[in-house]
Amino acid sequence: MALASWSRSNIEYGKKVVSSGLEGARSGREAFLNGRSLDSFLGESLREAFVPAMLGTCIGLLSGSSYNRHKIPARSLMFGLLGGACGLAGGVAWANRHLAASVASAAIKSMNKVRDEQWWEKHPIDYA
Repeated sequence: MALASWSRSNIEYGKKVVSSGLEGARSGREAFLNGRSLDSFLGESLREAFVPAMLGTCIGLLSGSSYNRHKIPARSLMFGLLGGACGLAGGVAWANRHLAASVASAAIKSMNKVRDEQWWEKHPIDYA
């Protein structure tokens, strides 16, 4: 097989795998949301992430104020903002974990179908 035809077939196969993965991700998202809009789901997950964000802010403020036993307000504020951002990111990730699992599972299943089709094309079984 020439290099040009080999690379062309691999590029086509790669495009096919990527497009099937994206299609699988879309179907997994829609199956999880079950008719709900993504905006309302994300808004709900942001509301659920409020408590971890506040907890992260408090921990950041406390750790910033006890750093080197000097009370530097700018350092406390910086640690508080950093703790709040980490808490918010963690809370949103935790609230969206089931959606992410559904999307990833459907994408992998879809890509595996394409990979199996490719394998069966290259390795046909002759029963006769």
